[in-house]
Amino acid sequence: MLASIINALFGCSHKRTTFPITPNRRSTRKGTYVVCLDCGQEFDYNWKEMRMTEPIMKPAPSASVPVANH
Repeated sequence: MLASIINALFGCSHKRTTFPITPNRRSTRKGTYVVCLDCGQEFDYNWKEMRMTEPIMKPAPSASVPVANH
């Protein structure tokens, strides 16, 4: 409970993450990444430096254009 209060005040520290995940060839995702177990944010992972790098920005949902039926 104390951790959730601190997270609400200061943001997530991203200390608890998954093991680095490398998607298979059929995936649309490129490169290795980790996921924060507390907030769900995804980060690129650098195997050479063995650390997280910048956050992965998820693409905005595309707006569907309604099609007029004539």
